[in-house]
Amino acid sequence: MPKRVLTGTVVSDKTDKTVTVLVERKVKHPLYGKIIRRSKRYNAHDEDNAYKSGERVRIEETRPISKTKTWRVLDRIHAGKAAAVEADLDVEAANTTQA
Repeated sequence: MPKRVLTGTVVSDKTDKTVTVLVERKVKHPLYGKIIRRSKRYNAHDEDNAYKSGERVRIEETRPISKTKTWRVLDRIHAGKAAAVEADLDVEAANTTQA
C-alpha cells in the first residue's frame, strides 16, 4: 500500500526532532455548498532539527515513531518568511557598522 504524502506549514519546531505541521484542505459544505477550510496538525519526525516555523514542507506517513508521531518530513517546498527577515537584518547591521 502506498504511503500518504501531505503538504503543510510548520507551525512549531520547539520539540527535539519533531515539528508540528498544519495541513489545510478545502471541502464543500454538504448542505450549503460553500467551500470551507478544514485543518489538522500532524507531529512529524525531523531528525536533524532542520525545519523552522513558517516553512512549507511535505510529510510522509511512516511506522509509529512515538505515541503521536507517525509522519516524517520529506523535504522543504518553500522557505519561511521569518528566515528571510533575519537575513535582511544581518545585512542592514553590517552596512551600518561600516558607515
